[in-house]
Amino acid sequence: MLTTLKNAFKIKDIRNRILFTFGMLIIVRLGAQLPTPGVDSSVFAAWFANQTANTGGALDFFNAMTGGSFTQMSIFALSITPYITSSIIMQLLTIAIPKLEEMQRDGEDGRKKIREITRYVTIALSVIEGLAFGIGFLRGGYLTYNNAFGVITVMITLTAGSALLMWLGEQITSKGVGNGISIILLFNIISRLPEDFQLLYDKFISGASNIVTGGLAAVIIIAVIVATIVLVVYLQGGERRIPVQYSKKVVGRKMVGGQSTNIPLKVNTAGVIPIIFASSIMSLPGIIVNFVGKSPSGFWGHILRGLNSNNWCVPATPWYSIGLVVYIIMVIFFAYFYTAVTFNPLEIADNMKKQGGFVPGIRPGKPTVDYLQKILNNIIFIGACGLVIVAFIPFFFNGIFGARVSFGGTSLIIIVGVVLETMKQIESMMLVRHYKGFLNE
Repeated sequence: MLTTLKNAFKIKDIRNRILFTFGMLIIVRLGAQLPTPGVDSSVFAAWFANQTANTGGALDFFNAMTGGSFTQMSIFALSITPYITSSIIMQLLTIAIPKLEEMQRDGEDGRKKIREITRYVTIALSVIEGLAFGIGFLRGGYLTYNNAFGVITVMITLTAGSALLMWLGEQITSKGVGNGISIILLFNIISRLPEDFQLLYDKFISGASNIVTGGLAAVIIIAVIVATIVLVVYLQGGERRIPVQYSKKVVGRKMVGGQSTNIPLKVNTAGVIPIIFASSIMSLPGIIVNFVGKSPSGFWGHILRGLNSNNWCVPATPWYSIGLVVYIIMVIFFAYFYTAVTFNPLEIADNMKKQGGFVPGIRPGKPTVDYLQKILNNIIFIGACGLVIVAFIPFFFNGIFGARVSFGGTSLIIIVGVVLETMKQIESMMLVRHYKGFLNE
């Protein structure tokens, strides 16, 4: 990786793209420090701490995705989460609405139209979220001006911040390196890591009773982080390649076809989507209860605490870990659901048949569909189990040792995935330039 970056900086065009990307990221971090006008940030920070205690790690993860902007209630407090939500909605609607599916198949022109619709949906979601925040701040007394003007100011500011980040992400994609939205998300998560590592150091190393205990804690922390990263790398990079053979056919006076290729099926086909969906659903009851302002007691109170990830794997209250079992089941379910929505074995088999392709030893048509579905089901289960392990590790150490940090398995999956994809793009840029230079010579 370091060798690739070193060689990339030797090429002027790629070096300028990398420097442009860093310049855009500096703007992102500067915007994260600008407060939203009319919001009392100190009072909001206390509210956030109370919400985090009652709703589990969902708000912690959201704050990590915004790079701490949410805690400070800066102009980038919504970050690029509306755009991510909009992209997921459009991806699901593309499967459900025939007109959008037709746009998706129209090539670059169709995809441009979908991206344009995604932008409009992003703005609409930002307006709704900004208005909800403004009304919530008005009711809680967090605004400097507790009137309609204060609510509108918050809404406009947060919407403008989200739109600016969306534009910066698109500029990085076109003029920089990597996917701009993913790069901003990666940068936001990484910006929170020093604070988390400082928290771990203060609690387990400098706060240890003696040097031996502190040293042992440091070794365990480093080992767990390294092991989790290695697992995530294998999970993100693993794939099952299904061989495909194309039959020869005569076109004019030439014999074409006959080549062999493969269909790469990633082990982690759904990415971090299952974890995000499961975490959102698990935290939703707690957020609603806090919004209403009435905490249930008795049976429903225990249910609510069981849904809170802060209570999982705690030795004093092991029965609350039933919520972790529900969480694991939901992660596996959404892994199958999201893959079923985004990957269609029937469509793949039909395209292969039209182009004269077939899987060796499998007849075209329904047998190919059944074969692809069987392989896909096995891969999804393996990937879902990997996701569960990666997500479980932070819950275990948070519950047993009280290691309250904002990053977890989801953050590591995003970091590793974005870094690997960005490095692949840089390598492909270098490869294309090498071939262009060779052809010019």
